[in-house]
Amino acid sequence: MNDPSWKLPEVPHFSLTSPDLEEGAGLSPWARSGTAGAGGDDRSPAIEWSGAPEGTQSFALTMYDPDAPTGSGWWHWAVHGIPATTTSLPSNAGDPEAGLLPHGAVMLPNEIRLPRYLGAAPPAGHGDHRYIFTLSTLDTPALDVDPESTPAYLGFVLRDHIIARAVSTGVSHTD
Repeated sequence: MNDPSWKLPEVPHFSLTSPDLEEGAGLSPWARSGTAGAGGDDRSPAIEWSGAPEGTQSFALTMYDPDAPTGSGWWHWAVHGIPATTTSLPSNAGDPEAGLLPHGAVMLPNEIRLPRYLGAAPPAGHGDHRYIFTLSTLDTPALDVDPESTPAYLGFVLRDHIIARAVSTGVSHTD
């Protein structure tokens, strides 16, 4: 199933919600990719969370499509170094030009090597794709990750620092 957490440590869960995303429902058209030709704006949804456990020193956020026809899925967004005092990200925080990420947060390049949110873009005729937003609480204020690293490498580095995890999934469909 290409679950991005399947080989990560089992940890407690906390709450991840979005006023722009209902769990298991379709992503808004503006959350689709314009860059990849899917008719959207590459605008990340607003994300809110609560219940992060004591000891949280920072957060890392990823968005992953396990249904991409690649054999390894597709990383759309990765951010680490989100301060522990943060409890939400506004819509469009994934656009580096918008300047909406909190101070200290580092956005890594996605699969097409752009350090930004890349919206949903399932290939024509490929059916439903799941977009898994995963927010991890970490026991360190910063990770030693080169800003040009891949989201997969971020997952490797953060695995030893995860305290808890929150997950929310949106869906996008093409005919």
